[in-house]
Amino acid sequence: MTRLFLFVLACLLLTQPALADDRPNIVVFLVDDLGRQDLACYGSTFHETPNIDRLAREGAMFTDAYAACPVCSPTRASLMTGLWPQRTGITDYIGAPLTPEDWKRNTLLLPASYADRLSLETTTLAEIAKSAGYATFFAGKWHLGPEGWWPEDQGFDINMGGIDRGGPYGGNKYFSPYGNPRLKDGPEGEHLPDRLATETARFIETHRDQPFLAYFSFYSVHTPLMSRVDLREKYEAKRKQLGLQEKWGREGERDVRLVQDHAVYAGMVEAMDLAVGKVLAKLDELDLAKNTLVIFTSDNGGLSTSEGWPTSNVPLRGGKGWLYEGGIREPFLVRWPTAVLAESKISEPISSPDVFATVLDVTRATLPEDEAIDGVSLLPVLKGQSLPDRSLFWHYPHYGNQGGAPGAAIRHGDWKLIHWMENDEIELFNLSQDLGEQHNITAQYPEIVNRLRIELSAWQKDVGAKYPEPNVAYDPDKLNGRAAARLGGQTEKKPPTGKSKRGTKE
Repeated sequence: MTRLFLFVLACLLLTQPALADDRPNIVVFLVDDLGRQDLACYGSTFHETPNIDRLAREGAMFTDAYAACPVCSPTRASLMTGLWPQRTGITDYIGAPLTPEDWKRNTLLLPASYADRLSLETTTLAEIAKSAGYATFFAGKWHLGPEGWWPEDQGFDINMGGIDRGGPYGGNKYFSPYGNPRLKDGPEGEHLPDRLATETARFIETHRDQPFLAYFSFYSVHTPLMSRVDLREKYEAKRKQLGLQEKWGREGERDVRLVQDHAVYAGMVEAMDLAVGKVLAKLDELDLAKNTLVIFTSDNGGLSTSEGWPTSNVPLRGGKGWLYEGGIREPFLVRWPTAVLAESKISEPISSPDVFATVLDVTRATLPEDEAIDGVSLLPVLKGQSLPDRSLFWHYPHYGNQGGAPGAAIRHGDWKLIHWMENDEIELFNLSQDLGEQHNITAQYPEIVNRLRIELSAWQKDVGAKYPEPNVAYDPDKLNGRAAARLGGQTEKKPPTGKSKRGTKE
């Protein structure tokens, strides 16, 4: 009898998964160019985001979460690998001039070279999940290399729309036909964020009986600025009802929007929120929400200084392309009902590489022996504990399209130091007292400046950071678009004349 019992038990065990199914399903929402202040749960009074606000109510909201870079591709590489962008070699958006020799602008420095694809040898988030028995799915923007380096080559079983482009630039852009070789066209006029949500929900339903990773990487809310007509009209009426007036400032040599009142952009934000809601509704319908880890974040700050000027990041300074808080501080929400207390608000600073580390932790996967990561798992802080004391770092040896210039930064505790490389300028801010980074207090705290500079330099050496070099062809008598004259803060000014910032410039 005992032998028969043991035989039956062994047969039953052989038919069960190798690991217990308390491991969560994982859904990652990555929104393109979404600023922290673009969401109602983070303080927007113009944009409406009820589905994302629900995530905040039902989970944890991080107040001090950061992208690893102020532009997209480096942050995306960091999320995908758990590494600082400098280790992947992708330090600028892919498509920017690749080497100093390719640079044609009249700037004081020549930007550093960078890698234009994510190495196939680097272990990715999807490969980690697959090694733990997860089905893997990607939808939306990839922008991490040419064909041969797309999601299906980096561990994703299914790729819906992930190609080399940084935006929806084929076909009718945000509306079908899409002209995307990894996404079949839908009915004419179909809206891209809704279609990607439908594909994500379909994957979840198909794989409901096994652990899965669904990585929904929005093309929204990146340019071109295009909204559904009904949503644009809704926000045009709302702008009028609220009596909103344009308000502008200056950041270096750039105009910067100081009030959220862009109806087209607001419509794009709401359409993105509706897409999030469609995926969350599918989790509810299938009774999967309780044991699904949902992570929502962005790849850089909101676009406030160029390309249509669609949003404002106030009270944060600057925006996409800048090392100020408006360029790197992100929304970051986590919901996992079995492990995360609802309505949690967490102020510990975190960064993009931590997503990989968290997925590694919850899937109970292991890295190859010869690999290490820079991120730390967020599970302890999500359960009310503390993270290790550490600094966060940025190194951007490039000129952004949005007015930013080569620089590096470090945050430790409330202190943040920025090193602008053009003229070796230093700014120091205490973020607990000066979130808007208006008061450079370098002179008052030389010891802190020295300590942070030493730590930043050591990190740059450790990650193999590359640096810009002097531009021998630079002509100071020509207009150069240089943005280094920042030390006076983000100043208010009268609205620009002769041009509208509410248009749909691409």
